[in-house]
Amino acid sequence: MAGSSAFQFARASYKHGLATRRQLAADAWANVRFRLEGSTDAGTDLLRERVMNALRDVRVRDVERLGADVLAGVLPRLYPQMLEVAYAHQDAGRPIHICTAASQEVAELLAGVLVFDGAIGTRSEIIDGTYTGRIDGPFTYREGKAQAVRELAARDGFDLAESWAYSDSESDLPFLRAVGHPVAVNPDTELARVAAQEGWEVMRFESLGRRLKVAGALVVATAVGGLGRELVARRARPQPRVRRPAIPARR
Repeated sequence: MAGSSAFQFARASYKHGLATRRQLAADAWANVRFRLEGSTDAGTDLLRERVMNALRDVRVRDVERLGADVLAGVLPRLYPQMLEVAYAHQDAGRPIHICTAASQEVAELLAGVLVFDGAIGTRSEIIDGTYTGRIDGPFTYREGKAQAVRELAARDGFDLAESWAYSDSESDLPFLRAVGHPVAVNPDTELARVAAQEGWEVMRFESLGRRLKVAGALVVATAVGGLGRELVARRARPQPRVRRPAIPARR
């Protein structure tokens, strides 16, 4: 998808009163950086901490009710080309799974709507129907994602050497190297370098980073232009009329 599913979750959380405006702004900026630069360890760790802290003492049912709004943000950002690839695998008899650092609930929700065969996400500890703010199991990021895939293969009895994995981020190199057919999709700079070095297949759908940089410049220009118009409007605003004493007309 274009951008981060975590931001769509944060946006829905804010709308339903489960996140503050400051948290939403932080996730919005993280989403822009993700789309321009790819993921980073530090950024992902901070996001994980924010999400876990935000979930503490929240009912599972309240999070599940975010589903419609999360999907409304995620589905329009899915690349239709990737869905075609996924369904082609499925039609060939290969089960397909979403594997993400996002929450297990979001991953399962999306997998169900897209009619995928399963989902792997980050699980949160739940006690008496309420989140504790702690992770229950590995964080499915970097080596944790590769570990989760290996556990899935062992459980369901399929051969990773005959499997495909798709990602756009250098952070997923352990995940991509866990399978026999890694594919880089709209890769960030480091993943593109590794893919070229390793001879991996590369799929490109759009130059999203360039578009966003241009869009960012336009946003700044628009903001400055708006400020300029406001200043002009203020200067052009008519001044209060001062009453002058009437001067009798000459006869």
